[in-house]
Amino acid sequence: MTGPAERRALLADGANVAIRRLDATDHHAVEALHRDLPRDDHYLRFFTASRVGDGQVADVVVAGDATAVGAFRGDRLVGVAHYRREPDGVAPEVAVAVAHHEQHRGVASLLLEHLVSAARAQGVDRLVADVLAVNDDMLRVLRDSGLPMHTERDGDVCRVELDLPCSTESGPDVERYLDAVSERASRADVASLHPLLAPRSVVVIGAGRRAGSVGRLVLRRIVESAFTGPVFAVNPHSAAVAGVPCVPRVADLPRDVDLAVLCVPAAAVPEVAEQCGLRGVRALLVITAGVTDDAVLAGRLADTVARHGMRMVGPNCLGLVNTDPAVRLQASFAAPLTAGPIGLAVQSGGVLIALATALDRLGLGVSTAVSTGDSADVNADDLLLWWSADGRTRAAVLYVESMRRPRQFSRLARRLARRTPVLTVRSGSSDAGRRAAASHSAATATPRVVRDALFAQAGVLAVDDLTDLVGLLALLQAQPLPTGPRVAVVSNAGGAGVLAADACARHGLDVVPLGEPTRAVLGGMLPHTAAVTNPVDTTATVAPGTFGRVIEAVLADPAVDAVVAISAGTALGDPLDGLGAVLDGRPARPVVAVRLGQAEAVARPHPDGPRPAAWTPSFADPSTAVRALAGAVQRARWLGRRHAPAPVPSGVDPGRAREIVDAVLADNPDGGWLDPARAVELARAAGLPLVPTAVVHTSEEAVRRWEAYGTPVALKADVAGVVHKSRAGAVRLGLDSPRSIRVGMARFQEDFTDRLRGVVVQPMAAPGLELLVGVTSDPLCGPLVTLGLGGTTTDLVDDRAHCLVPATAADLDEMLGGLHAASGLLDRGDAAELRRAAGDAVTRMAWLAEQLPELAEAEINPLVWAAGAAHAVDLRARVVATAPEDPYLRALPT
Repeated sequence: MTGPAERRALLADGANVAIRRLDATDHHAVEALHRDLPRDDHYLRFFTASRVGDGQVADVVVAGDATAVGAFRGDRLVGVAHYRREPDGVAPEVAVAVAHHEQHRGVASLLLEHLVSAARAQGVDRLVADVLAVNDDMLRVLRDSGLPMHTERDGDVCRVELDLPCSTESGPDVERYLDAVSERASRADVASLHPLLAPRSVVVIGAGRRAGSVGRLVLRRIVESAFTGPVFAVNPHSAAVAGVPCVPRVADLPRDVDLAVLCVPAAAVPEVAEQCGLRGVRALLVITAGVTDDAVLAGRLADTVARHGMRMVGPNCLGLVNTDPAVRLQASFAAPLTAGPIGLAVQSGGVLIALATALDRLGLGVSTAVSTGDSADVNADDLLLWWSADGRTRAAVLYVESMRRPRQFSRLARRLARRTPVLTVRSGSSDAGRRAAASHSAATATPRVVRDALFAQAGVLAVDDLTDLVGLLALLQAQPLPTGPRVAVVSNAGGAGVLAADACARHGLDVVPLGEPTRAVLGGMLPHTAAVTNPVDTTATVAPGTFGRVIEAVLADPAVDAVVAISAGTALGDPLDGLGAVLDGRPARPVVAVRLGQAEAVARPHPDGPRPAAWTPSFADPSTAVRALAGAVQRARWLGRRHAPAPVPSGVDPGRAREIVDAVLADNPDGGWLDPARAVELARAAGLPLVPTAVVHTSEEAVRRWEAYGTPVALKADVAGVVHKSRAGAVRLGLDSPRSIRVGMARFQEDFTDRLRGVVVQPMAAPGLELLVGVTSDPLCGPLVTLGLGGTTTDLVDDRAHCLVPATAADLDEMLGGLHAASGLLDRGDAAELRRAAGDAVTRMAWLAEQLPELAEAEINPLVWAAGAAHAVDLRARVVATAPEDPYLRALPT
């Protein structure tokens, strides 16, 4: 079984290996690897044709002062990368050796990535490598690594220096490296998925003679969909099932079948999977339920998949579909799915059926549909990569009840979303929903606030129900994106126009006044009783042709970014029948149709007749249409944003920040809240605008600080176990005399006795707008920065915006606009300065979170904005001991 220190990762051709750190127990394997190197490989590695002592090499690789990683296929070591740790200021020298028969498969690149991750965790910021100039393969590995590289040639040898960006930094170098790793991961992942999603041959194991058995249904579906490769079946009791000849055992199959579909009882799944691995099957689709619920069965299955290097969908799934004409695979017991441009990755089989049915009704269909079930191996991350490469998918839809590596998911989703819409339905938002999701998927659902921040930053369009998802998806496929949020509403039913305008206001869209030229044109077309402002009420007697010309006139108004066209059919006909001519002209701005009274929530016009190339979905309700339009505006905004990483703020001191945290953990290995003095130092290291702060222990010291400040002061008691000082009576404000200060100090002594560790003295901040800036660390997603309305009522107001770290500059800059109170805040005369100050504070807090993985939570409350400046009145922070993990290190789920 894969050990706890091992990671299973993919090579360039889709095969997988186990990567782990090497130690003295691996001496024999390292020695054997180097002993088996051919003469040419030995020369390239050691710069000499003479054999170097293989045992001596192994001594160096597994020595206590070495950091070494190895790649294993089964029990055989096929590659090793290592360096010896050097004194501070000296760059370690990296060396790589790969078994000859495993070369040109990406082993060296994968080993280098894992060695770089280990080096960064040890604080190494530079590696060097001496490479023969004729060793093109190794030079290419280093050049393609994505790391900043400097090369100097001395005769036949190239000295290569690699800069290792710190794992807690962001910036162009980090992004280039992560992009290079992501590109290699993408190619490897897609290659590994080909036997699963585009197999050359398929076998169904467990296809019974009974007509209603799942295995038989899946086999029939594969055959009836005209799968392009050979189909086999395993059944010891039948010569043929569904017209497919059977063999009695897996061992009787031809070797190297690509995909095995398992429809056997749960208890038999691990053994059947083992037989498939021994026979060279490259991928499994496990339809069977009940495996994940049994820890022994699940462990045996995972071990088998890992040892044999197979990819797997399931267990407990509906199946998978690839409608590519070159594949035509419908390995599912659902109804056949229609070919189209939409990719589906759904944990729930029922949700997949509902989505596929709705897409078929709208004439969209699927490119690839995967019911991931319990997602023991293949999950949404894999499908995001597949869709990035398949050339057929024009929109991706996810229903994900849990995410194992949310930060990796975010990076992959962001990459795909830059060229293709990515949509999801939120699930597990309520307590009951989270319990159901955990039970269903055998994993923990991510809390909604963190997950929504992840989706928003990654460009994933998240909705709350399937109707909204289908409506938004249809709109994005049929119409251009709006260039802004300005909407015109046109209706032949005035009340419906009002409902649409109200919905626009709720969802952040602006119903703007039409220009005078537009109103004049409309006045010439419509009866005098019509309303030609916005919403436009054409009156119920308008003919379809006139209604269409009204839409065209409104679309031509430069103040309009999109049109919502609403009709109620009358004896004169349906005004929306005039929309076809408008759409045939391919307007540059989207038109959303609402047909009041239609039976379906979202429909495609003329479902039974010829479908025109130009179309728009029609909605039964104005609110649903407006929500879809708001989603399209959200996508347009995201695409138009700057996606550059947030810059490092000026005036920060990372070394001092690290010293503070290390000192806290040295005093208390379990971590805890920083005392006021260290909190002040941490704020200064981050360049946060903390008001002058002193920690005192006597009344005389407090009076002297008051005299030095020359203003009224606040006293804040530092009390063991008290975090929220105001609630505990540990704050005295506006003290402006020696007597009031002494009384305040005495009261603290009286109330808190021996728990009082000290008293913070600060000049009173000028009254102003109070904000909260904080950061918390989510165990799966990493740090989450929060900006909200602050002060003592912050929990009552609960108006907050959130952003995951690492973030882009735009993510952080726009947080103020994400508050419910944003309209009031951004209408102020000093809004620009306020926005810059808030953005600077959240950027510095985000920087702290990136620098310090141990920072469990930190908060400024309040950050007071007054007289054109921001002042942090208080910073409280808690740290915990943590073992940092590289979130971008390539690895398959374990």
